Amino acid sequence: MAKYRISIKTSAVGELEGIPDSDRFRVIYRIKGLAEDPRPPECEKLSGYDKYRLRQGMYSILYQIQGDEVILNSAVSRP
Repeated sequence: MAKYRISIKTSAVGELEGIPDSDRFRVIYRIKGLAEDPRPPECEKLSGYDKYRLRQGMYSILYQIQGDEVILNSAVSRP
């Protein structure tokens, strides 16, 4: 059973829908993993913010943790 609930901001839903299917499945799998461990070893705490970044291929997943909830802010391609 997942320890954390995943919430996705409306703007992030649009970003996820814009990712090609082959990459989107990997990104979503990575996001689902945050329900078990919201601070995996490869995540980075963003300096000056209460947010984290996790990379999946060429995409950055930006999220924050509030209590027992992981809130997805963005999933964008990085240059």
